[in-house]
Amino acid sequence: MTRNQALALAERRFDSGEFRDVLARRVALPSESQNPERAGTLAQYLAEEIQPAFEAMGFRCRTLTQARALAPFLYAERIEDPALPTALGYGHGDVIRGLEKEWKPGLSPWTLTESEGRWYGRGIADNKGQHTVNMEALRLVLEARGRLGFNAKYLIEMGEETGSPGLRELCEAHRGLLAADVLIASDGPRLSPARPTVFLGARGSINFDLAIEARAGGHHSGNWGGLISNPGIQLAHAIASIVSPSGQIRVPEWVPDALPDSVRRALADCDVDGGEDGPLIEPGWGEPGLTPAERVFGWCSFEVLACKTGNPDTPVNAIPPRAWARCQLRFVVGIDPDRILPALRRHLDRQGFPYVQILETGESLFRATRIDPDDPWVRWAADSLAATSGKKTAVLPNLGGSLPNDIFTDVLGLRTVWVPHSYPGCSQHAPNEHLPPGLLREGLRLMTGLYWDLGAGTAPAGRRGGPEGGSRGGQ
Repeated sequence: MTRNQALALAERRFDSGEFRDVLARRVALPSESQNPERAGTLAQYLAEEIQPAFEAMGFRCRTLTQARALAPFLYAERIEDPALPTALGYGHGDVIRGLEKEWKPGLSPWTLTESEGRWYGRGIADNKGQHTVNMEALRLVLEARGRLGFNAKYLIEMGEETGSPGLRELCEAHRGLLAADVLIASDGPRLSPARPTVFLGARGSINFDLAIEARAGGHHSGNWGGLISNPGIQLAHAIASIVSPSGQIRVPEWVPDALPDSVRRALADCDVDGGEDGPLIEPGWGEPGLTPAERVFGWCSFEVLACKTGNPDTPVNAIPPRAWARCQLRFVVGIDPDRILPALRRHLDRQGFPYVQILETGESLFRATRIDPDDPWVRWAADSLAATSGKKTAVLPNLGGSLPNDIFTDVLGLRTVWVPHSYPGCSQHAPNEHLPPGLLREGLRLMTGLYWDLGAGTAPAGRRGGPEGGSRGGQ
């Protein structure tokens, strides 16, 4: 069977409804890793859905555990010839909370439902739909060729939505088992719904709290207004010192020295498009002098995720005793994550806010990663997707969001090529998560072509240096 015949087989498999049936079974399992009551479902997803599917393709499977992880991991491998290239795949079967009561009438997070040309269900986009595409593409190549033509390894975790606890330690303990030439995985959104995309890493992410504890209790605003400080006002001014009124970061250590030329070239033809349901891009927000693509994929951003002072639900005429804000910095390669909070401390002290506390949240820190957009593996993958789709592939140096990609680059030393099968307006992590079936259909064709090409001997030979990590020298 030829490459084109394999792509036609992928189209028929999707159009027959077989792909939908597989995905519907997986969506029906409420694998909420943030819900302790779903611990059994996390193991069930691996045992009933993922392991049988890999074993049917001739993979050997192992259940791996790690003390910090709340659920097991599944490792699967098919080694056809040690001399062949080896690709490691990755996905996560856990999902964010279903939020059942907030979905549109007639929709449920645990039932794959088609409505107005979209497939709805929790995990459709993040990440059940995406790893199902890749697993089905492997099956199609095996069926079409009789073998993969490369060695395949796969790791599925069930805790990504809680920060991937234990994943780093697991990879450190099993470096030899997970050794490969490249990571090929799928998560996150495309640049735009219609344009095939690869991204090569992820922005780093750190969450932290800012807090002011002024006194033990509130005091009447008439009797004490103008005499005692208001923590809400003080915290607002402290936050305003971190960014300009238009969102430009004012902490020097929080932004890179410059945008690397290779990143600028890669983003030159990239237009950010969230689809018809996505918000409009505000040209005056963020770092001036950068395009929207450069701002979200090449620069850093600071956000206030939540804040509170007093009682927002039932305000009273009292000066509140405290104020609190949950904040976040998304950062790119070149920013030292160990310097982020010390730099903020120095900045707040300089600005006259020594009383503002900086508190760690205990959430996982994601480090920034990217590989060179000119890397041979990147060019090979982009060319493969273009050959299948007939469209120019968008090459993003890194995802705007964050993934545990630093584990694959820093611990396992891998090239990382991500091929997303979602789009920015998919309502990921929100009610009414969805994808257009046409996007999944195209994703199945793209991955069938990519795996076909990997087994055809066209991939780069060997490893070519190390990926960029979080150090400033990586720029």
